[in-house]
This record gives sequence, structure tokens and C-alpha cells, in this order.
Amino acid sequence: MIVFPNCKINLGLNIIHKRSDGYHDLETVFYPVSLCDALEVVEVAAPHQSNLGNDSSAQFSTSGETIDSTAEENLCIKAYNQLKNKFPQIPPVRMHLHKSVAPGSGLGGGSADGAFTLRLLNDKFQLGLTIEQLLDHALQLGSDCPFFIVNKPCFATGRGEFLERVQVDLSMYKIILVLPPIHVRTAEAFSSVKVAQPSESIKKIIRQPVEEWAHKLKNDFEYSVLTTYPEIGNIKDRLYKAGAIYSSLSGTGSAVYGIFRRDDTPDLTFGLKYFLKELISK
Repeated sequence: MIVFPNCKINLGLNIIHKRSDGYHDLETVFYPVSLCDALEVVEVAAPHQSNLGNDSSAQFSTSGETIDSTAEENLCIKAYNQLKNKFPQIPPVRMHLHKSVAPGSGLGGGSADGAFTLRLLNDKFQLGLTIEQLLDHALQLGSDCPFFIVNKPCFATGRGEFLERVQVDLSMYKIILVLPPIHVRTAEAFSSVKVAQPSESIKKIIRQPVEEWAHKLKNDFEYSVLTTYPEIGNIKDRLYKAGAIYSSLSGTGSAVYGIFRRDDTPDLTFGLKYFLKELISK
């Protein structure tokens, strides 16, 4: 069975409180878009020796974008092991992940891979998990993972795990994604972020015309990330110069997107040295 875990962009991101447990409370709108990885899971007849050791029931391999982590740390394997503990009848599998969504880009590719693994195993082996149960399992993998179980535009609060469906209509626009070869580590982005209560909630702002977002919809990570990596800030500036109505860093970066009117033909020659893709909403 093959699934295609899609990524997301953040429409605004406010860091509003640092918690005693070391995490931060935030608010954002997760918006799913069409850039995808590909994940194949094949049942095998018996446990195989793998790069996870003799006790593992899963073989794991990757291609495409380089993943800077061990197999044991990968959320696909963590998702499999989590469900295997609950459902011992799940057979050994061979998993192959082709990465198109670059790690460290702020697009949630790893979170999507983990969540889609849960969904795939639930369907393939008829585990009977409800959406609520899948959300609970996804949260054990990471704060962003529950969103990819819902996979519809959501206003997210808490660490990103509290989700409320929202209506965001971008049908009259197109989204251009520019992804420079820069890996921004989440801990690095959080290290200098400024915590503040926003004057206006993102939930209210996204109900307003897209033409007003540039003056109101902010990503709190932009100051630190764009200061550390001026190249990313330059991309944002160039998207606005090319006619973007709104442009922003996604998540903690390094991906930057611009929202253009659908009929516009912007000059994007500056992006030829980067990965550049026109996205559609899921």
C-alpha cells in the first residue's frame, strides 16, 4: 500500500506563552498543500534482519531528500512500533519513504509521514481505530502530527495539538513555494523567539481579505530566522517584488511562500537556483 503524505504551510504563527514544561503555547493556522512524500508499506512473511536490529519487525529505507536522523528516530518507525505494541497481530513490514519535503523547511514533512503511517496501518490491517484514537496516537509522536490526521485547514493552539476547523478560501489564488537549501533546526529557531500576546488573533485575521494579511498576519520566527539567514529574507522580499499579495516564512523555516492572484504570471527567475513549486490546497 502506498500513501502520499502532504505538507502544510502556516498562515501566521504567534508564540504567546512559554510554559513551565519548556514548551511554548502558540496559535497558527495549518493549511495543507500538495507537495508530498511517498510512503510504501509492504507486509513481509517473517521478521527480517534490518538496520533497526534483531528485535524490530520493520525494515526501513529512504530515498530522495537526506534525512538527518537514525531509523529509530524516524516517526514512521515510531508510529509502527506504537501501534505494534497495542496490536501485536500487526505483521512485520517493509517500509520505504521517498522524501520530497525537505527536513528543516517548516513544512511539517516528518510529522505528516508519522501521521500517514498511523492512517495507513489502521486501514491496511483493519485495526478499527477511530479518528479520536488516531489523534491520540499522533500526539504521542509530536505536536504537529494530529493536524495531518485531520488534514484540513485548522486553527491550532496549545503546542499545536488543539485543532479547530476553519474556512480559508484561497481558490482565487495560487501559492508559490520557494525552498532554499537551508536546514533551520527547530531548537535554533525557538532560542531567540520573542514571546508576546498578539493584538489580534490569527483566527480573526484569516477571515479578512487576503489583501489585508501583509499588514496583520505575522510569523514570530521571522525576526530570528531571517536575521540568522539573510538569504531567506531576500527570498521573501523578492516574492513581494514579483507581485505576491502575501508572503511568509512557513513554521520555523526555511521555506518561504507567496500568495499570488491566480491569473498573475510573476517573474520568478530569481528562484531558478532554488526548489520552486506552485502549490494547490489539499
